[in-house]
Amino acid sequence: MKYQTIEEVYAANDKIRANFLETIESISDEQANALPEGEKWTIAQIIEHVSIVEDGMSKISYKLLNEAKESGKTSDGTAKFSDSFAQHAAGAREQKFEAPDRVRPKGSVSIADSVKRLEETRQNLYALKPLFETVDCSEHKFPHPAFGELTAHEWLALVGGHEIRHLEQIKRRLA
Repeated sequence: MKYQTIEEVYAANDKIRANFLETIESISDEQANALPEGEKWTIAQIIEHVSIVEDGMSKISYKLLNEAKESGKTSDGTAKFSDSFAQHAAGAREQKFEAPDRVRPKGSVSIADSVKRLEETRQNLYALKPLFETVDCSEHKFPHPAFGELTAHEWLALVGGHEIRHLEQIKRRLA
């Protein structure tokens, strides 16, 4: 995850999303709702979880960007990431995490409804793009349960990182 600009983060997130949607578009109801032995969530629940998390990341980013805007510091569109975030992100795909209660799936949401929520959230993130590109958000942070204090830029990169993590999980299930 080596991004130089906010534009690169958005492009990467869009590429991951396209792959995600392509992978899940032909999942049967049987595949979506199967719970393999030793697993906690079905594929439908994984997709619901991704939609819940991305919605939360969008709201966190909105809050952080507005705080940063009020401080008056500007940015040239360069993506800024702390060394600790880069280290966490590099090893995150191999780590096992326990989702906090607030982002656990309820299990009653269809894949179509989860995808609709993902599309709405992505629109919200695109509405924030001008702020991501023009305000310096390096001093405004919000805690992540595993990675610690993150800036809006780091939350934006984590959108794609989280989605690809679960995309790989879904692909393993389908294989």
